[in-house]
Amino acid sequence: MTDTLTRIYVDADACPVKDEIYRVALRHGVPVSVVAGNFIRVPHDPLIERIAAGSGMDAADDWIVERVKAGDVVVTSDIPLASRCVKAGADVIAPNGKPFTEESIGMTLAVRNLMTDLRSAGEVTGGPRSFAPRDRSAFLSALDQTLRRIQRRRADQAATHQG
Repeated sequence: MTDTLTRIYVDADACPVKDEIYRVALRHGVPVSVVAGNFIRVPHDPLIERIAAGSGMDAADDWIVERVKAGDVVVTSDIPLASRCVKAGADVIAPNGKPFTEESIGMTLAVRNLMTDLRSAGEVTGGPRSFAPRDRSAFLSALDQTLRRIQRRRADQAATHQG
């Protein structure tokens, strides 16, 4: 049975794992909203929709946050967006496979803000490490496991309501 209640939202402008998302989503029959500031190329498939949210500051982030709900998955490396989506009840995964959770998002956001403050004060802090093949593999595994967990949770809830 296709679980059409779950949707994957992709913060697509700088996402290095779009092809992997499409593969996993199609295997699970889960629709995908690929959200970017402007036009972005996506495969021609009825499960994949392309959203050009506009070029305004945080337009793509705001578009996702206005629609995301518990049971959805968001793929982003944008920590403030991840925080907003976790608060909305979504499962959030970074392109390297790292989950953002209620337990981790506060510290992750604090570290991000500290690094931003240090850079604005002229400190050389370096950037994030390069995206590696192991990150792609970790992401594929994390997305697949997350979708399976959501589908099991929904099946358990449906059985509880029927029983």
